[in-house]
Amino acid sequence: MVVLKDLMLFTAIFAALAHGYANPGSCSGECVVSDPTLIQRRTDKTYFRFSTGNKISYASSSSIAGPWTVIGSVLPSGSKIALAGNTDLWAPDAQLIDGIYYIYYAVSTFGSQSSAIGLATSPTMEAGSWTDHGSIGVTSSSSKNYNAIDPSLVNVDGTYYLSFGSFWDDIYQVKMNSAATKTAGSSYNIAYDPSSGHAEEGSFIYKHGSYYYLFYSAGACCGYDTSKPAAGDEYHIKVCRSTSGTGGFVDADGTPCSDGGGTMVLESHGTVYGPGGQGVFDDPTHGPVLYYHYIDTAIGYADDQKQFGWNAIDFSSGWPVV
Repeated sequence: MVVLKDLMLFTAIFAALAHGYANPGSCSGECVVSDPTLIQRRTDKTYFRFSTGNKISYASSSSIAGPWTVIGSVLPSGSKIALAGNTDLWAPDAQLIDGIYYIYYAVSTFGSQSSAIGLATSPTMEAGSWTDHGSIGVTSSSSKNYNAIDPSLVNVDGTYYLSFGSFWDDIYQVKMNSAATKTAGSSYNIAYDPSSGHAEEGSFIYKHGSYYYLFYSAGACCGYDTSKPAAGDEYHIKVCRSTSGTGGFVDADGTPCSDGGGTMVLESHGTVYGPGGQGVFDDPTHGPVLYYHYIDTAIGYADDQKQFGWNAIDFSSGWPVV
């Protein structure tokens, strides 16, 4: 019996070392989300978490671990953007700009290239305080090489840039005006995998030290309860980096992210399946944190069972480790 217990312990330790990933941090309260984004309110340090669906659902908490309490919808009447999907709304990105809280969001329907990115703002993030500004100028149709979904804003030396995209030629970037409310240039590609039948999407650029890190999701995101992809083809999180926030991203082997490059950050392990839809948050307690959604195989594989996950990031090697 002792030998068996020792063998089981060795097997567990070996498995942990093999995948090298910490389990997600704890979550209590409302933990079912897709495509989360996090921000803290300046005045009282309350955490707010926004996510896909319910016209951008959002919740609040005193800690990243919860308990999370649902507030409601950012735009209860939907978006003023006149496209199919404008009462659903996807993949929000939360920002604080000049004392105003911004939520960028996507209007689309699953698998469609008829898409647009919109903006809602609030001075407080309280329910009922949001103003919809409609499209920021990023739209797509069958004539474009990208899909205008999954927005994410980054400030590069005082200038705002928005990254976005999924499928077609994957991830693009565009310069924004000084208020970050409208585009101020032409879109260009920053990440593309020509050999994959799956999307690179959900981009998020985070600066740490002298590098800008381009995190993104790759693989099949959804529908695991009806058709699981081949092992390894499910959602996972990759990264490339650059000394510039506007291009030149490469992986740990030096392969350009625009030509199939990408270093693994987090993939399926244990009961964690298909992690993605990620972002990075500077937590006052835990430091840089990678947050994401994932399927907990102990609960179920349906899209409406995706869980909120987070892990502290170790950048000591120059590459993010969770």
